[in-house]
Amino acid sequence: MIREIADRGSARMVYAAFGETMLRLAAPGHERLLQSPAFQASFGGGESNVLASLALHGLRTRFLGALPDNDIGRAALGVLAGCGVDVSRIILKKNSRMGIYFLEKGAGQRPSKVIYDRAHSAVSELEAGEVDWHAALADCGWFHITGITPALSAGAAERSIEAVKAAREMGCVVSCDLNYRGKLWNYGVPAPRVMARIAAESDIVIANEEDCQKALGIGRDLDPGKGEIDRARYGELALGVMRAYPNLRIAAITLRESVSASHNRWSACLCDGAGTVFSRVYDIAHIVDRVGSGDAFSAGLICGLSTLGTSGEALEYAVAASCLAHSIEGDVNLARPDEIRALLQGDATGRIRR
Repeated sequence: MIREIADRGSARMVYAAFGETMLRLAAPGHERLLQSPAFQASFGGGESNVLASLALHGLRTRFLGALPDNDIGRAALGVLAGCGVDVSRIILKKNSRMGIYFLEKGAGQRPSKVIYDRAHSAVSELEAGEVDWHAALADCGWFHITGITPALSAGAAERSIEAVKAAREMGCVVSCDLNYRGKLWNYGVPAPRVMARIAAESDIVIANEEDCQKALGIGRDLDPGKGEIDRARYGELALGVMRAYPNLRIAAITLRESVSASHNRWSACLCDGAGTVFSRVYDIAHIVDRVGSGDAFSAGLICGLSTLGTSGEALEYAVAASCLAHSIEGDVNLARPDEIRALLQGDATGRIRR
């Protein structure tokens, strides 16, 4: 199974994704929003985070989407290009705006908070025909999308479905991180109506239990907020997703046990039809920034499935990569492959290297 995916994905060595990069405005440190009259500005977004991480692994990547034709949009292009992402297919739109999200990082028993300001952003107002999907994906072997982009607007949902169908027609491996965001699905169409269509065109689905429940209507009896995680139940959830969508080759479920906003236990499981494997569990006791850690998992899994020998190895690589992402400020996982491999080999002490 993994060999087939690797061969399909890497025969043409460009990894593409469609989505929205946002301006991220975060309160300093762990302050409340505007406790100090300042924000720390950076850029991030589900799909672009994945591509930036893959590019930092030395893979060729291409971002498809839209940004405003102004200084902020061009600054975002510069940041992505600086990570090694091909931004030549991003559409710059006149009289448009950039999506923004405001972040307040939690600590202890105070949860983190995200406020979105994304209405009428460049991606959400892309119209039919503005993107030539077959030309944009002409030399791509892998296509990635999340459930965040189709949540933005009816138009963004249609563009997402167009992109996934074109990628599948062209023989790309299609991966989808369901990434349910309840604050965004407000244009009158329930998430399952759209996400079921995208999952039906995908080879790989990545999710947590809430994503499966809210985006696909699967696993409603799981309650992640109660007690310790029953790993066997999550294996059953992954198998349930596979059975619901026979086209899937892999379903990967992340397992986050939140002791507090600062302390999580992190692992994942993967079902490939032949069986289910579970990763080791990382006890992350001092979280620096967990935003983007799911994207780090997706990038690690894509990289692992493309370059490693077994599904289990790919899963372990993804979990280790996303574990390190919790220690890094910002949306993009800046952990290097050698650092991820060191963690996989048991170097988890964090001792200084001189």
